[in-house]
Formats: sequence, C-alpha cells, structure tokens
Amino acid sequence: MTQSAGILLYRRLDGMLEVLLGHPGGPFWKNKDDGAWSIPKGEFDSTEDPLQAAIREFAEETGAKLIGDFTELEPLKMKSGKVIYAFALESDFDTTQFKSNHFEMEWPPKSGRTASFPEIDRVEWMTLEDAYLKIVPAQTALLKQLEELI
Repeated sequence: MTQSAGILLYRRLDGMLEVLLGHPGGPFWKNKDDGAWSIPKGEFDSTEDPLQAAIREFAEETGAKLIGDFTELEPLKMKSGKVIYAFALESDFDTTQFKSNHFEMEWPPKSGRTASFPEIDRVEWMTLEDAYLKIVPAQTALLKQLEELI
C-alpha cells in the first residue's frame, strides 16, 4: 500500500483563515493551476511514523522545519488505494524563504537528457475559498476537516 504524509499549515490573518498550498513542479504541471495544488506531502514506508514523515516532507518541499502542536486529520483513501495522512498546524511561514528539493527526469521525453525540477515550484497562502478551487479535488476533504476543527 502506498502512503504519503503531509502538513496542512494554516494561519489567521485579519480574522480570515488562510492555508498554505504548494504547486507541483515539473513540466507536466507547468500550465495547470485550478485543481493542481496540494498540501506539502510525500511518500513514506511502514517503518516511519506518519507525523515524522509529514514533518520531514514539509521540510524537504518548503525548506521549513516545523514544530508545534499538530492535530491529526482523518486519513484520506484515494481511488488508487493510496492513503494520505495529514496533520494540521497553526503557524506562519514566510513564503520568500521557500526552497524545495529537486527531482530528475528525462526531459524532453525520449531525448536521453536529464533535467532537474523542484518538487514544488511555489507555495502560496490562500483563503479557504481560493484553496477549494486550487487544491487537488481529492484533498478538499482535508480543508473541510480543518474548517470543522476551527
């Protein structure tokens, strides 16, 4: 079973709730926006604790090491069978400090050349209204869980 873990970071700004979402890097996602964004997350194996995996993945994909009082959200089971473990944390993040790790792939296809791309090419704070539009549809349940918590 494939599983991933991530952090749904949120803050309150001028009485409004905002969440931090990341836009996936690489050529496939370059021109996609609505329905393409995600919480910073990544895969982990059964030997690793989901919360520790989520913290590690957040650091790898944003450059920020988080500490705080994390709230476990209900895991999401995707149609593919993959399970996403997510944790909410109220904290701020200066998006100008964003720095993602990279992955390599053959690009252009069948060229024999390898190119490097960031796992996440940008992060943004957005209102819940905008987040519902931008997030991968399967992850909207995480936003709903956060709304119920707040």
